Amino acid sequence: MTVRLTVDRTRWWNHVTYVADTVDGLVPVVKGNGYGLGRNELALAAIRLSPIIAVGTVHELAGLPEEATPVVLTPTLTAPESTEPVLTVGSTAHIAALHGWGGRVIVKLTSSMRRYGGGIELVAAAQRAGLRTVGVSIHPPLAGGDDDHRLDIVRHLPDIDPSLDVWVSHLSPTTYESLPATHHYKLRLGTYLWHGDREALKLEAEVLDTRQVGAGDRAGYRLSPVPADGTLVMIGAGTANGITTLADGRSPFHFRHQRVDLLEPPHMHTSMTFVPAGGPCPTTGDWVDLQRPLTATTTDELRWI
Repeated sequence: MTVRLTVDRTRWWNHVTYVADTVDGLVPVVKGNGYGLGRNELALAAIRLSPIIAVGTVHELAGLPEEATPVVLTPTLTAPESTEPVLTVGSTAHIAALHGWGGRVIVKLTSSMRRYGGGIELVAAAQRAGLRTVGVSIHPPLAGGDDDHRLDIVRHLPDIDPSLDVWVSHLSPTTYESLPATHHYKLRLGTYLWHGDREALKLEAEVLDTRQVGAGDRAGYRLSPVPADGTLVMIGAGTANGITTLADGRSPFHFRHQRVDLLEPPHMHTSMTFVPAGGPCPTTGDWVDLQRPLTATTTDELRWI
C-alpha cells in the first residue's frame, strides 16, 4: 500500500450522529469519491441518518440503497430513464432537456456565485414543462462568512411559495437555525458532516526508498539540482492519487511535524522529496503525513480502526 486513510470509526460516527441529531432537515451529501471514504460505503451510513441522500450527478445514482430517495445536485441535459430521482434545474435549457420526463425537480435560484440558477420564474417554467417542483435551492459560494451566505438566501424568500422546501448549503448549523420561520428548509451537508472531526481521519503515504545525495547532484525526471547534502526520500504517492503541490507550491508531506520538501513536483506514482543532512528523515517503510483534501485524493487503502 502507498496512500492510506485511517478512520477512527467510533470518533467519526459520534460526530456524524451528533450533527444528524442537531440539524433538522439534514440531507447527507454523498458525491464524488465519497469524501475519500467511498461513495457506496458512505451511502450506507447516510441512509441511517436520512431517507433523502444527495449525489453529485446522474452518473452517481447507481449503488445507492434501494430505500433511499436520491437527489441529484448537478443539472443534467439528459433525462434518466427512471423518474425516481429528484433532479435539479437551473436554467430554461435544463428544463427543456427534461420536457416530457415528468419527474420531480428542485429549481435552483441564482446566488452570488453565479454558477447555476435563475429567477423565481423558473419555478413556473418547470411546472409548464410537466415537472413536479418540490423545492428551490440556493447555493452560496464558499467565499465570505455565514452572514453573507445567509443574506444570499434570505433575499429570495419573499418570492418563494412557502409550500416549497428551501434547500440551502454552506451554512453552519447555528446560522441555519436562524433562518426566518416563514419557510421550511433542508440543509445539504457534506464536508462538515463527514470531515467535521479532523482528528478522526489520518491520511498518510508510504516511503518506498531513500538514497544519500550531495549538494549539486542532480536527480529526478527533470534532473533537478540537489540543494545540499542530505537524503532523497521516494514517497509512494503522486498524481495518480491526486497528489500535487499545495496551492502555494509547497510540499503536502510532513514527517515528525516538519514539512518534507519536494525535489520536483509529484510524478504519477512517486513523489521525490529531499531532507537535508541533520533533519528528521524517514526510512524505507515509514509512513509520512499527507496534507491533501480527501475529496481530491484516491487512496490505496481505507482502514477503519
